[in-house]
Amino acid sequence: MNKRISGFSKLSKEEKINWVTSTYFSNNEEEATYILKKYWNQKQELQQLHDDFIENTVSNFYIPYGIAPNFVINDKDYAIPMAIEESSVVAAASLVAKFWGERGGFKAEVLSTQKVGQIHFIYKGDKEYLNEYFAEMLPKLHISVKDITKNMEKRGGGIIDIELRDKTSELDNYYQLHIIFETKDSMGANFINSCLEKIANTFKSEQIDIVMSILSNYLPNCIARAEVSCKVEDLAVDKPELFAQKFEQAVAIANADPHRATTHNKGIMNGIDAVVLATGNDFRAIEAGAHAYAAHSGTYKSLSHCEVKDGIFRFWIEIPLALGTIGGLTNLHPLAKFSLDLLQNPSARELMEIVAVAGLAQNFAALRALTTSGIQKGHMKMHLTNILNGLKANRDQVTYILNYFADKPVTHSEVVRVFEGLKGKQPKAD
Repeated sequence: MNKRISGFSKLSKEEKINWVTSTYFSNNEEEATYILKKYWNQKQELQQLHDDFIENTVSNFYIPYGIAPNFVINDKDYAIPMAIEESSVVAAASLVAKFWGERGGFKAEVLSTQKVGQIHFIYKGDKEYLNEYFAEMLPKLHISVKDITKNMEKRGGGIIDIELRDKTSELDNYYQLHIIFETKDSMGANFINSCLEKIANTFKSEQIDIVMSILSNYLPNCIARAEVSCKVEDLAVDKPELFAQKFEQAVAIANADPHRATTHNKGIMNGIDAVVLATGNDFRAIEAGAHAYAAHSGTYKSLSHCEVKDGIFRFWIEIPLALGTIGGLTNLHPLAKFSLDLLQNPSARELMEIVAVAGLAQNFAALRALTTSGIQKGHMKMHLTNILNGLKANRDQVTYILNYFADKPVTHSEVVRVFEGLKGKQPKAD
């Protein structure tokens, strides 16, 4: 059966749903329709807002929105919003926030905020002529975007530099205009791309074939740094010297082995993505930029660093974060706006610091677990509720099983065994 359709985008939402359910759920149309409509927002104006974010909307896909309290960043208190579906992330962040809050908190700073856009083109002529042409055109390139940059310049942003780069050693006849931007509190994607297209139209000629103009998500000069430190003896674990040594070794291993580094950095991104998503920023861009930065040495390495020296434990991260607090979903999505209000309306620089801290906190939680009790103990305890929900356990069964596993290791098979044993029985407190 041919399941293709022409003109799907022109259908109403009801018509889209009817086509989807009748085409792919012919044996259960009613339930499929119910599931899609169940997650509509009951307030029509909010649902319309969500419908307009993307194309062909038929429903909403909800992700839990949690709060990690007790963060102290640069001597200021924060409760950090996190939108994520993975068990234990918010709990881990909250525990680490309290731990380091009692030891002076996190220190964070923005090292640089430059963003990059590029115009990629093919040129087969004389290189000296191209250099002369670029020098001649450079003032005109700046003038060509004045109508776009004037408001950004009022806020202290705009185009910082335009550079001609010869890339012919990587690809025949390939050159680029590498342009550096400052976008202040805006993430600036639309601003950058608009400038690039205008500059490309001004720069092109019969000999210059523009291939494409687009911002780059690799931003090695848009960096936030976050750090924690304390005396080794204040780490509040058994054998703190041994713990500090193993922790430092764990980070060193992530620097030495890309297989470990990938999972190590994924844990960092658990915390970062959750805050980026909650504040209406582009977590895909942040992910791509972070992983590219992790490989900037030529080998994929840890984004975090650790040093134990003279009795002091230091743990820090430096990571590219192109974030905005104005424009895009930050203004449109009610929960994104709420998140920024909760964070006390930070500037883009302050948000970069907060997000870097969230990533460092998550990494500390993971490495502490890995080098002590192991990652599964805490993770599976948090995952237990999800298993019970999947089994459709009732309230009494949930209470019994949670108590049963309070001092026992959690595995999916063991949870199922205990649950099956309760069927037809009235569970009693363990």
